[in-house]
Amino acid sequence: MKTVNMHDAKTNLSRLVAAAVAGEPFIIARAGKPLVKVEALEQPEAPDSRLGMLKGKIQVPDDFDTMFEDEIAEMFGA
Repeated sequence: MKTVNMHDAKTNLSRLVAAAVAGEPFIIARAGKPLVKVEALEQPEAPDSRLGMLKGKIQVPDDFDTMFEDEIAEMFGA
């Protein structure tokens, strides 16, 4: 496992984190003494957010656009 000193870690943090995410964890040391280990976290599976993911699971009534129009008009005094 790669060990980098504190100064190099600060200077190259973005590159080091990208490498850790790619599966190459590293250790940060000060004066040659290891302090911390940096490795990628497990990423939770992304929710299914595709368009149409509920197709076939719900039904919209044919009169959806006109549902309750009389009651709504009455509420607004029309």
